[in-house]
Amino acid sequence: MASAQGRLGQHLQAVLDVVLRVPSIFIIDAIFNSYSDPGTGWTGTAGRALIRALGILVSSVVLVLSQKSLFKFYTLFAAVLLGAASVLINYYGTSHIDFYSTYNRAALGLGLLQLILGLGYVLLLNVPSLCAALLVLDVMLPLWGLMLELPAHVRQALALASGAILATHATVNLLWKLKWFYYSCRYVYLLLRHMYRIYGLQLLLEDTWKRIRFPDILRVFWLTRMTAQAVILVYVVRVVRSESGLQLGWDLFWDLTSNLIISGCDSMLTVLGMSAVISSLAHYLGLSILAFIGSTEEEDKRLGFVAPVLFFILALQTGLSGLDPEERLIRLSRNMCLLLTAILHFIHGMTDPVLMSLSASHVSSVRRHVPVLLVSLVLFALPVLLSYVLWHHYVLNTWLFAVTAFCVELCLKVLVSLTVYALFMIDGFYNVLWEKLDDYVYYVRSTGNVVEFVFGVIMFGNGAYTMMFESGSKIRACMMCLHAYFNIYLQAKNGWKTFINRRTAVKKINSLPEVKGTRLREIEDVCAICYQEFAASARITPCHHYFHALCLRKWLYIQDTCPMCHQRVYIEDDGHERTAFSNNNGYAAPGQERAEFEGEEGGADVGGAAGGAEPENELLEDNDSIEYDEEEWGTQPGVTLVEEEYINDDTDSN
Repeated sequence: MASAQGRLGQHLQAVLDVVLRVPSIFIIDAIFNSYSDPGTGWTGTAGRALIRALGILVSSVVLVLSQKSLFKFYTLFAAVLLGAASVLINYYGTSHIDFYSTYNRAALGLGLLQLILGLGYVLLLNVPSLCAALLVLDVMLPLWGLMLELPAHVRQALALASGAILATHATVNLLWKLKWFYYSCRYVYLLLRHMYRIYGLQLLLEDTWKRIRFPDILRVFWLTRMTAQAVILVYVVRVVRSESGLQLGWDLFWDLTSNLIISGCDSMLTVLGMSAVISSLAHYLGLSILAFIGSTEEEDKRLGFVAPVLFFILALQTGLSGLDPEERLIRLSRNMCLLLTAILHFIHGMTDPVLMSLSASHVSSVRRHVPVLLVSLVLFALPVLLSYVLWHHYVLNTWLFAVTAFCVELCLKVLVSLTVYALFMIDGFYNVLWEKLDDYVYYVRSTGNVVEFVFGVIMFGNGAYTMMFESGSKIRACMMCLHAYFNIYLQAKNGWKTFINRRTAVKKINSLPEVKGTRLREIEDVCAICYQEFAASARITPCHHYFHALCLRKWLYIQDTCPMCHQRVYIEDDGHERTAFSNNNGYAAPGQERAEFEGEEGGADVGGAAGGAEPENELLEDNDSIEYDEEEWGTQPGVTLVEEEYINDDTDSN
C-alpha cells in the first residue's frame, strides 16, 4: 500500500513538473511568432528586440530549472499574482462600489475574496505569524473603510497605501530571494560546465532532455494549443450559425480540420510538438506489433524514435513552417505519405527476424506463424493500395515517384522474406539435409539486395533532380550525402564483401577432399557442426576431421579454422608435413591413413604406441581421449612435430 502511494506521488510530481514547464514553451512560441513593426525607428526596434531576448532567456532558464527550484519559482510567482489581484480588487471596490447601494452583496463577496487572497499570499511566502496578521489586515483595510462610509478620497488613500505596503513587502521578499536565485543559477551553471567537461555536449543535452521530460512538455504544449484553437473555432462556428443559419456539413468540418492541421505546424516549436505526438503514437504502434508477432527484441522498440526524427527532418527539408497555409497542408500530406512508407519499412524490419526464427527453428505451432504472416501480408497490401490511390489522384512528379519507389521496394522486401521463409519451412518439413538450401537463400537475398541497391541509386538521382530544379536546400543536400553513404556506398561495400567471402569459402571447400560411398560408411561418425550423419558425402580437413560441405562453408564465412582443433583449414601447399588425425572421435577409416600418408610419412605407424607393435587397424573407443602435453607430443613415435609457425596460428585462433 505504501509503495503504491509512493508511486502515485511520484507520478503526480512528474505530471506537475511537466505542466509547470509548458508555459515557458508558450511564451517562447508567442515571442517567435510575434509581429515586429519595422516603421517605428531603430530605438523601438532595439527595445523590442531586447525585451524579446530577455523573455526568451527567462523562459529558457525556467524551462531547465530543477524540480525543486521550479516549484519554488512558481510559489513566488503565485504569491505575486495573489498580491496583485488583491490590490486590483481594493482599487475596484473603493472606486466603483457603494456599500449601501444595491451592490452590498458584492462588497461582502469582495471582502471574503480579499481574506482568501491575503491568507494565500502569506502562506505561499511563509511569512511569520505577526507579520502575516498585519499583511492580512492591510489587505482588508480598504474594504473596511468602504463599510465605514469613509469619504471617497480617504478610501482611495487607504487603497493606495495598502497597495504600496503590499508591493513593498513583495519587493523586499523578492530581493531577499534574489540571493537564493543567484546561487541556484550559479550551481546549475557549475554543474552543467562540469558535465560538459567530463561527458561532452551530447551527453549533457541528453541528460537535460530526459531530466526535464522535454518530449512530454512538447506533447502537452501541442495538444493544449490545438485544443484551445479547436474550442475557439467551434465557438466562432456556433456564432456564425446562430446569425446566418449556416449548416454544419462535411465541407465545413473539413475546413475546420484543415485549419487546425495548418495551425499545428506553423512554427518550429509546433513542428516539434507534432513530432512528439507522432513519437508517442509510433511507440505504442511498435509495441503493439511486437506483442502481436511475439518479438522481444529491444532494438525493434526504436520506432518511437525513428518516426519523429524522420518527420522533423522532412519538415526542415521542405521548410514546412514557413510555407503558405494552403501549400503547407499539401506539403504536410506529402510528408505524411513518405513517413508512412518509412514506418512500414521499419515494421518489416521487425517482422523479418521473427519470420526467419520461426522457419529456421522449425516451430510447428500455427498460432506462432499466423500473426507474423498476417503482418507480412498487410505490409504487402498497404503499399499497393497507397500507390493505387495516389496514382489515381495525382500526376507524376518527383514526390509521387519517390513514394512509389519506396512502396515497390517494400513489396520486394516482403516477397524476399516470404520466399526465404518458405524455403526454410520446406527444409524443415522433409527433415533431410538440403545442401542447396544455403545457395537458394543466398540467391534470393542477393537478388533482393541488388534490386534494393538499384532503387537506392534511382532515389539518389530523384533527389538530385529535386534539389537542382524544384526545392534545393542545405538540409536536402546533407540528407542526400547521408543517403549516398549509408544506402549506396555501405550497401555496395557489404554486398561485395559477402560475395567475396562466399566465393572464398566455396574455393576452400572445393579444395578439400570429398568422401563418398563405402569410405563414408566406414567413418561411422556425425558432423561436428550439425550433429547429423553423413548421408551423401563429407569433406575432410587437413587435420582429418569430417564435416558436411554446407556446414563447413557456413563456418568458413566466420573464420578460417577447424571447428574441432582450430587449425587452419585452407593452407597453401608449402611442403611441410601436417599432423595426421583420425576422424572426429579419433577413428581412422581402414586403409585411409595408409593410402594418403604412407608415402608422406615414410610408412610410419600413426596409431602406434611407444615401444609397442599394435595392429595397424586398431580402433579407438568413442570415449577414449588421448592428450599429450606440448613436450610429450614431439616424443610420440610416428607423429611429426608441427612447426612453430603452425602452433602459433593455432594459439592465435584460440
